[in-house]
Amino acid sequence: MYDSFNRKINYLRISVTDRCNLRCVYCMPEEGIEMLHHNDVLSFEEIADFTRLAVDKGISKVRITGGEPLVRKGIVRLVEMMSGIEGIKDLSMTTNGILLAAFAQDLRKAGLMRVNVSLDTLDAGKYRNLTRGGKLSDVLNGIHAALDAGLAPVKINCVVQQSSDEPDARMVADYAQKLGIEVRFIHQMSLTEGHFSVVEGGSGGDCGSCNRIRLTANGKVLPCLFGEESFDLRALGAEKALAAAIAGKPACGTFNQKGAFYNIGG
Repeated sequence: MYDSFNRKINYLRISVTDRCNLRCVYCMPEEGIEMLHHNDVLSFEEIADFTRLAVDKGISKVRITGGEPLVRKGIVRLVEMMSGIEGIKDLSMTTNGILLAAFAQDLRKAGLMRVNVSLDTLDAGKYRNLTRGGKLSDVLNGIHAALDAGLAPVKINCVVQQSSDEPDARMVADYAQKLGIEVRFIHQMSLTEGHFSVVEGGSGGDCGSCNRIRLTANGKVLPCLFGEESFDLRALGAEKALAAAIAGKPACGTFNQKGAFYNIGG
């Protein structure tokens, strides 16, 4: 699939839930959010059917996100369903890592290939404050469990305020180097203000080569994270929603005052 700017679209990011077991200061308000109603959330079958169509059209890379995907009940079954779709060459997940130690082996057996784990600091107190209650040791145990399970490559997503030379970022980089894993530095973004930049160590944020579309937990197909246009899967049907999203991809992101990272998946 090619968009109107001749970019090959082969990457689908799927948010399977807007729920999360953390309240990170740059992602979610302290009081939490109004959660999606159960009936508004796509079933595993709806997600798999859309993914199958997208793969038939040229998607080869799929990432499961949230919210926090591991809080979605039955997530291992969804991974198994997705891994059975012929044509997916890269099936991955982004997670905060809190529950990863409990799920890593089952996720690998179900067909998940690799994981990205969010980790912004190695200071337990700072981590607790940033996440409003998270326990750093749970994340570190999750990373080691992922490595033991063969979810390779394991990558770390580290959000930075100014640069990757910040003390916390350097600690994360040193930790990753000791384990032989990659780290991606993501400059803190703002959807509403349209602030974003290219990810250090990754490809996100580079509009000129953007190859992705997104599916939200409630069935909206988004051409761009930093854009407000979306196409309803249930209202239009999978094929029309997908085609509209591809046709509607903008040359570059602007801003998004309708969505949020916790329900689009970043």
